[in-house]
Amino acid sequence: MDVDALVAIDVHTHVEADGHGHFSLDPELMDASAKYFKADQLRTPTIDDIADHYRERRMAAVVFTVDAASETGHPPLSSEEIAEGATRHNDVLIPFGSVDPRRGDEAVERARRLIGEHGVRGFKFHPSLQGFRPDDERCYPLYEVLEEAGMVALFHTGQTGIGAGLPGGRGIKLRYSDPMLVDDVAADFPHLSIILAHPSVPWVDSSISIATHKANVFIDLSGWRPKYFPPQLVRQVGSLLRHKALFGSDFPVITPDRWMADFDDLDLKAEVRPLVLRDNAAALLGLR
Repeated sequence: MDVDALVAIDVHTHVEADGHGHFSLDPELMDASAKYFKADQLRTPTIDDIADHYRERRMAAVVFTVDAASETGHPPLSSEEIAEGATRHNDVLIPFGSVDPRRGDEAVERARRLIGEHGVRGFKFHPSLQGFRPDDERCYPLYEVLEEAGMVALFHTGQTGIGAGLPGGRGIKLRYSDPMLVDDVAADFPHLSIILAHPSVPWVDSSISIATHKANVFIDLSGWRPKYFPPQLVRQVGSLLRHKALFGSDFPVITPDRWMADFDDLDLKAEVRPLVLRDNAAALLGLR
């Protein structure tokens, strides 16, 4: 991957469909998410679709799915196939794995295989969708494996469009995605690089505090169009978080084009923009 030739590195890109007609969420949750984000573009891109989309824009993307089978009963997409697809498109795609934390030793062993045999560079967790507390010490053996292997752990935080507008939010509990639950993980695993995904609304101040306090914690700016960012987040991205903030779109529900158009209008100094768009992610992912 020629990092210097890239315009940006998107650290938050969902693979929503495989080549076998299987989707990452059941139809009700998929439709609710699309309605929440007013997503009118291709909603279920395959790994090849994503590679083409980002290559056309001279961008790279971190790609992943979420294994939430224990909580939702819906079979996940294959992280192994996603990693294989990223290998085919290694000029633009960077694979992250996903395991179901509630599967205990099975999740630990699968994480080891994804790292050792499939070359993933990190793991995506969605505590609300997966139905677990990040600070649950039953997850600590999994974090130990990730820390030892030099992985990046990406945690969804804050509001989620999945289940939005459905009765009871389809049982999805937002409190599991309070970033303060990840603060314990960051403290107990100081050599595990952690990304707090999204502006963490309604807990944005918590995420800012954690990222400024913990050297191993970063924030990605996905899931919200920049014109809706809380003002305190924009201020800190331009100052204390200039080396901690990462471009993420949440593709396909928010496209990089849509995100970048808004980002151009933020009140940020010129020297901060390449840090957020590319350089911080390149350093964190060891691409340079």
